[in-house]
Amino acid sequence: QLQLVESGGGLVQPGESLRLSCAISGFTLDYYGIGWFRQTPGKEREAVSCISSSGGSTNYAESVKGRFTISRDNAKNTVYLQMNSLRPEDTAAYYCAAEYLGGCPRRIQLQPFDYWGQGTQVTFSS
Repeated sequence: QLQLVESGGGLVQPGESLRLSCAISGFTLDYYGIGWFRQTPGKEREAVSCISSSGGSTNYAESVKGRFTISRDNAKNTVYLQMNSLRPEDTAAYYCAAEYLGGCPRRIQLQPFDYWGQGTQVTFSS
């Protein structure tokens, strides 16, 4: 059974860092592109970043460029999202998703992703 499980969310203050993990089971990560998305209540889910199945291509939303870094460790079947210089507007539930042979285009779309995790929450403390 294909499964993606996010972890690493939590309570943060502006300027701090978090590293989110997306652990994949039930399939071999090597053949899948992975995307990170986020959503806040009442808003549509938006793309944050992606990495191609080969690992050779990565892309980021403009709002996180220079602050977030996506990476993959196929040996551990895990994809990471390193988030630095966090801002209050980064508060959201973060989801990872998998696309078979995903190429990670510059404009990241939700529709090609077939498998989704349940999300991990990132919240700012006042």
